[in-house]
Amino acid sequence: MNQIAVSSDKISSVVKYTQDAINVISKISKDSNLAVLNSLLKPTREITVQVPVRLDNGDYHSFKGFRVQHNDARGPFKGGLRFHPSVTIDEARILAHLMSLKTSVANIPYGGAKGGIACNPKELSLRELESLTRNFTTAIADNIGPLKDIPAPDVNTNAQIMAWIVDEYSKGRSKQYGVVTGKPIELGGSLGRDEATGRGVMYVVRELSKDKGLKLTDAKVVFQGFGNLAYAGAKLIEKELGSCIVGVSSSAGAVYNKKGLNLDKAHDYYLKHNSLKGLPDCEFMTNEELLLSDCDILIPSALENAINKNNAKKIKAKVLVEGANDCTTFEADNILNDQGVLVVPDILANAGGVIVSYFEWVQNLNNYYWSLSKVRSELDNSMVNAYDEVANTAKHHGLTMRMAAYVVAIQKIAKAITLRGV
Repeated sequence: MNQIAVSSDKISSVVKYTQDAINVISKISKDSNLAVLNSLLKPTREITVQVPVRLDNGDYHSFKGFRVQHNDARGPFKGGLRFHPSVTIDEARILAHLMSLKTSVANIPYGGAKGGIACNPKELSLRELESLTRNFTTAIADNIGPLKDIPAPDVNTNAQIMAWIVDEYSKGRSKQYGVVTGKPIELGGSLGRDEATGRGVMYVVRELSKDKGLKLTDAKVVFQGFGNLAYAGAKLIEKELGSCIVGVSSSAGAVYNKKGLNLDKAHDYYLKHNSLKGLPDCEFMTNEELLLSDCDILIPSALENAINKNNAKKIKAKVLVEGANDCTTFEADNILNDQGVLVVPDILANAGGVIVSYFEWVQNLNNYYWSLSKVRSELDNSMVNAYDEVANTAKHHGLTMRMAAYVVAIQKIAKAITLRGV
């Protein structure tokens, strides 16, 4: 299976978490409306389009595009766009669902959406990619907008693609920088966006240590991954919290050193060789072996379903912080809970990215742009408040952090639906 595909098992897992949370809410809240709660199991709207592109060789090819809008009771839809051969409507459904939950946990006024185009951008020229992006924007233009649905970069999409969307969408509408987030700074992007998810993970680890009395100084931390999230998060956890980063990975393999890695040298080596293999003073291993290595805190930040029923029992970490979406299957989650591993779920742990995307949108709407220190300060406040709400809910009702996060998110969305009278 392709690493970014969402399996049917994962879909049923997320639905199962939601159903379990609905059952919990029905027991702890006398005001709960089961019909309203169950409505969250289905998306509001699904859009499928055919996107024609004239290729450089003169031929025309039609690509299939998707946008799933899950729920907008709390605000405009929000979610990424993926350009990848494995993009499907099923994948978009579950990721839109998760985004609704994530924005609710983070307490920012958005709903959830997700979408993309089934294509291999590596096989397209720059002109073909631009044409594909612009034609897709035209096809879904009536269903997106600063007050409707705000896409953002995801797998194989970036600031340049967001810039093309801004330009295409703005034709006949004046400049609409708020139609997407993750834009270049020159077109209304926000300072601090590249580090946002990793910085948010660091804030969650910090608050977790305060809450649970964990010693972070010299604690051994492993990141599965070495992209923006993992590199920024690892650097910040090392610098701000005093922990020791002992392992990181790329798609081609992982490196581990029980005494700690030199992250700058590892990053420079990776950029030069496009691999971590051969990095001096390190043990090279597979991604799977890294997950099972000796560490105090494990932060999967790359692959969906990385933690599964086949490896969960072998994990040595006592704390698992989900940097990546959907990185722990339902079966693995139960195993980890039985083993006493503390799991901080994705919809809380990696919310830093969408929070700073929200900040970017706010800056666009007001045409007033923030300093980096303000972005970081506001992100800190948002992550602390989100963590506290989930942790307090978990303690009060005797729930896991994951179930508490789902309960918090679903209650807010259901309350918004009820108050709106929809």
